[in-house]
Amino acid sequence: MAATKLKLVDVVVVGAGVAGTIVCKELAETGLKVVGLERGRMIDPQHDFAMPYVHDELKYERHSDLTQNLSRETITFRNAMNETALPMREMGSFKPGECVGGAGVHWGGTSFRFLPWDFETRSRTIERYGKNRIPEDCTSQDWGITYGELEPYYDQFEHLYGVGGKAGNLNGEIQPGGNPFEGPRSREYPNPPAEPTFVGSLFAKAAESLGYKPFPGPTAAMTRPYINPYRLVLGQCAQGGFCTSHGCAMGAKASPLTTVLPALLKHENFELRPFSNVIKVNLDSERKRAKSITYVDARGREVEQPAELVILTSYTFNNVRLMLLSGIGKPYDPVSNRGVVGRNYSYQTGGNVKLFFEDKVFNRFMGHGGIGTVIDEFNGDNFDHAGLGFMGGAHVGVAVNSGPGKPLCSHPVPPGTPRWGSGWKKAVAQYYDRTLEIRVSGGCQSYRTNYLDLDPTYRDAHGLPLIRMTFDWHENEKKISAYVTNKAGEIGQGMGASKMSVSGVTGKYSIVPYQRTHNIGGAVMGADPATSAANKYLQSWDVPNVFVIGGSAFPQNGAHGPTPTLGALACWAADSIKDHYLRRPGPLV
Repeated sequence: MAATKLKLVDVVVVGAGVAGTIVCKELAETGLKVVGLERGRMIDPQHDFAMPYVHDELKYERHSDLTQNLSRETITFRNAMNETALPMREMGSFKPGECVGGAGVHWGGTSFRFLPWDFETRSRTIERYGKNRIPEDCTSQDWGITYGELEPYYDQFEHLYGVGGKAGNLNGEIQPGGNPFEGPRSREYPNPPAEPTFVGSLFAKAAESLGYKPFPGPTAAMTRPYINPYRLVLGQCAQGGFCTSHGCAMGAKASPLTTVLPALLKHENFELRPFSNVIKVNLDSERKRAKSITYVDARGREVEQPAELVILTSYTFNNVRLMLLSGIGKPYDPVSNRGVVGRNYSYQTGGNVKLFFEDKVFNRFMGHGGIGTVIDEFNGDNFDHAGLGFMGGAHVGVAVNSGPGKPLCSHPVPPGTPRWGSGWKKAVAQYYDRTLEIRVSGGCQSYRTNYLDLDPTYRDAHGLPLIRMTFDWHENEKKISAYVTNKAGEIGQGMGASKMSVSGVTGKYSIVPYQRTHNIGGAVMGADPATSAANKYLQSWDVPNVFVIGGSAFPQNGAHGPTPTLGALACWAADSIKDHYLRRPGPLV
């Protein structure tokens, strides 16, 4: 049956998450007719996230209520090109969202900016250490945009999402109490930082004894009631513990549902269509212009939506998959190292130090992962890498509640504990509220052999090829993890624990245990069309009326979480479209 063809609109935006809602709102303000498409369901926070049901750990953690339905569409994974990729059957290493608001609904709220070094990784590394410091087969590159260019849009996003924190660098002047290593910011955070906590004070004291400068981690969980620039009211965080993987009963965690959508839905020239799974961008005969998109609605019918401008703002995997299915840009070939779509897929390097106490008790049900105390001495190029054998680094910190207190999925025990039986049960009971975790969150460079493409075997419920991930850790990232996790262990030794375990990145990457929902790359931005899928304005080099915005644009990953950076890129791209593209449609570079 032929697709039902609808009337032409000015803009169609694919994905109603962090980036998509911002772009829709900014373009709807200009008077354009904007349609936003989301494959997942609509969420009503007041109903769906009501207490006490929002704390249902089984529903949100094990049954993945807010995340992608893997029975209809999943990804396939392998560590190397000579292996056969197999489908991911359960949520594990990461959790892509599938609802209006996307992964921004279940994120933890951690809201760091990337460092200036992160945007010029390759050129700054070569300038300081020489070309030999770039790892073999590393394809990391400069973004084509600098921190200075993006700073006003970081500021815009932080005020939109009500981020609480303490500035460490105001217009080039270092400020006490903040992060002295951050890039210059034009003004303070819109909200103050969270109050210091017991766990944070233990970490800060131990870190200061080693000469480090701890600071409160910035958070998008409101530290006080807040009204954002769209005149939307967010409540103060009650630190209820169930945050990451969950919605927020207090309306205090900034997400597309609380910061943008209520204002966006009031626009008469905006239409949101949930349960609309986009399967293709349709191009003209010369393949230089997008004419429309095709999606499958809730009843399984194909619908064609013509549009003058197509903007892809879905999760990394979906942005890349749509480009490959639609023939937008040349697919990446790792053998020849040519092509751009699928190139530079990357993730994030981790590590942790678990501490177990006999004389201290922590309330692990208070707070959430986005509120904590952090040091940045070992992030990016904040320290001298001479003789260390790697580039990049990681930040080190503790969450306010020493780690999620969810009893179904969190029961840490000291090294040497039996893996089952009465000994294991006794250790769980003894240390459940006497443990905390120092977390290491590291950057990850991109490599020739880490990429995304279409799987030749496995298909989704509509018969279309799944996206295939080929990824493994490289020596550079293993060395980052070992070095910085060892530094975290030194801090842990000063915190008075009776027992301690140290764990970093070793062996092969596994897609099974949860790590971070920080998948990036595959449709990267840059200054050279030979190594990037989009220009500095997130505009496709090959199809100028297509913009591709999201984590897929990152040429490599920084140590901090990606959400504020992809939000800032959405603000940057929206301004570029309004100020430049709409005045003269066509290539902006």
